[in-house]
Amino acid sequence: MLFRPNPIVLLLLCAFAPPACAVENDEPELQLDSTLINTQGNRAEKNPEETPVFISAQRMEGKKDGQIEAIGAAELRKRGQAIYADRLLYVQDSKDVSADGSVRVEQDNNVIQSPHLKFNLDTGIGDMTQPVVQFGDTHARGKADTLHLEGRQDYILRDVTYTTCPADQDDWLLKVRELEIDRNTQLGVAHSAWVEFMGVPILYTPWMDFALNNQRKSGFLGPVYGSTVSGGTELTLPYYWNIAPNLDATVAPRIITKRGIMLNNEMRYLEPGYSGEVHADVLPGDHLTDSTRSLLSLNHLQNFGSGLRGSVNFSRVSDDAYFRDLSDAVSVTSQTNLLREGVLSYSGGWWNAATRVQSFQTLQDPAAPVMPPYNRLPQITVGAEHAIDRMDVSFAGEFADFRHPTQVDGQRLVLYPSVSYPLVAQPAFYLTPKFGLHYTDYLLGASNSAALPNASRIVPIFSLDSGVTMERDLNLSGQGFVQTLEPRAYYVYIPYHNQDLLPNFDSTQGDYGFAQMFTENRFLGSDRIGDANQVTLALTSRLLQPDSGAERLRVAIGERYSAKTPQVNLPPLIPGVTPGVPLGVVPVVPMETTKSDIVLAASGQVSHAWSLDSTYQFTPSQSETQQFNASVRFQPESGKVLNLGYRFTRDSLRQIDLSMQWPLSGRWHGVARWNYSFLDGRILEALGGLEYNQRCWTVRIVAQRFATATQQVSTGIFMQLELNDLVGVGADPLALLRQSIPGYTKLNDSSLGKPVQGLQ
Repeated sequence: MLFRPNPIVLLLLCAFAPPACAVENDEPELQLDSTLINTQGNRAEKNPEETPVFISAQRMEGKKDGQIEAIGAAELRKRGQAIYADRLLYVQDSKDVSADGSVRVEQDNNVIQSPHLKFNLDTGIGDMTQPVVQFGDTHARGKADTLHLEGRQDYILRDVTYTTCPADQDDWLLKVRELEIDRNTQLGVAHSAWVEFMGVPILYTPWMDFALNNQRKSGFLGPVYGSTVSGGTELTLPYYWNIAPNLDATVAPRIITKRGIMLNNEMRYLEPGYSGEVHADVLPGDHLTDSTRSLLSLNHLQNFGSGLRGSVNFSRVSDDAYFRDLSDAVSVTSQTNLLREGVLSYSGGWWNAATRVQSFQTLQDPAAPVMPPYNRLPQITVGAEHAIDRMDVSFAGEFADFRHPTQVDGQRLVLYPSVSYPLVAQPAFYLTPKFGLHYTDYLLGASNSAALPNASRIVPIFSLDSGVTMERDLNLSGQGFVQTLEPRAYYVYIPYHNQDLLPNFDSTQGDYGFAQMFTENRFLGSDRIGDANQVTLALTSRLLQPDSGAERLRVAIGERYSAKTPQVNLPPLIPGVTPGVPLGVVPVVPMETTKSDIVLAASGQVSHAWSLDSTYQFTPSQSETQQFNASVRFQPESGKVLNLGYRFTRDSLRQIDLSMQWPLSGRWHGVARWNYSFLDGRILEALGGLEYNQRCWTVRIVAQRFATATQQVSTGIFMQLELNDLVGVGADPLALLRQSIPGYTKLNDSSLGKPVQGLQ
């Protein structure tokens, strides 16, 4: 079992470090007095491998054979290490130290206490009876029946006990019959080790070895328990294999009572020129589906040098329901298209190029099938940007061969050179005119049922971006800020070009908002270039911290005006026929008018505890709200957070999202999330749980239910016992809680109690 053996082992390495760890090339000359003896002598020949020993006490006696006896508050110091005792006997010739009565060894803020110590400073051989260890300023502590030092590199402890609980609380204990430490190999070996929780043994291993430093070590990780409605009770026992310093693997057998035994495999590799991960999971003979379920994924990055790079991103599953049946994360179960892509790219400073081969595996929901997206076999892109005098000259080029099993195939060539001339008046005003020519050429192939002709298109694009930034000092409730006022005007002219007979391989309507308002083309992709004779006006104001410049609050409003109604639109979207549009869904394409919607936004940390992020889109001509997104967070301190979110898009989305982490009573905390869709009339995700946080251990019990498909849900239970700085037993819900509850705090985190970032 791979426990974390950091304290009880590493202290011994510090407490009995060999002299070579503390070499001093120039020993300082110290003044002697009646209670201080330099056992090396003032004029002794200096040995670079040794440092002097200093002894002090209430009473000191010199005896025969170079023995020094220190009695009463005796203290021996060497290399920053101190030994205290009621009585110390030091032999100068042999370097033997014998200490009795309230023996205490201190080094690096760690303390070992014992009734008796016998130790040789040269050989490192010695014994300590019933040592008790306190690690720094933490609660971590340990004890043993005996400590035997076989030299500077080897130690043996018997009947060892370790815990991170306070001295008056032994809720959990790690016990080891015999512990061997070898500093030559930086390995520790434990014989007959077990963990007790509330006096009950919960983990046991007859033998284990572990690294004494941060190096990785092969071994079993903590077991993971869980339960889901579709799979039943689950148990996973991961084994970590440290194959080489730059290569490792994790093999994790996963027992799913209703389905069978699944084998999860992960391998990672890291070389100077490349790195990557491979995942290969297999469930042979799923009892519920009577089939073999599998996953294979590869993520590889390659650096060939001189700006040339490559990557491979490949994923494949055996069936459409793989993630819905076997995953417990909403972000995973909602995947529709699995990427399969190989990229070779070059960066030459002011220019770059890339070749991409891209396809997808589309996972279908039987109740809402979708058309797979186009494959790019291949796609070649070239980009360049260079300054000539005060002009910025740029170029974007693309060649793509689009392939689809049922839709029209075709090749597309895009060339877009442009030039801009930034005019900046320090410190606040800017004006940037830009002109470009967008050229597109199509060569269509098979499945051309609409008989679209080969065609080309060339469209000039002109834009003018301008703005000014003004600042003033502002005092709010006794706190100083810098307030900005930033008006911006953005003009775009693109003449109309009829594009109804052009195919649509990858263009979609961009989401209207502040990011889209300040772009040339209102469409994403190159198949549609929207005509425009429009100006966007916006006003932004920010509150900034005067010392750091950190933004505390931002408020913005913007609207776009057109001289005439834009005419270019996407072809009609047909449910189940158009790529990406599922059956049963009626797509909404926004109608372009001469006067766009008004967009408002407000976000920031408005106070120490309150934060806000919101956008609002309103259509004045129809007096209708088109879109409204708002999220409010109340987080007065770590471990206390309330989130309220609401998302609204006319005719397609209306959801409420509530989540919280809050103390209930004593050491009990509650966690919850409720995400509900009013249009669908169902819960998208519901989560509830309890956390109990003691000073050295934490218990988490979390239940989750979420939609994995149109007519399918998944329910799971996570239960975990975490022993601080040692091991966690059970299914770890932390990743789920952090994803579902923004601002969630791990209660036993060492950083708990630090102030929440925000206004003070």
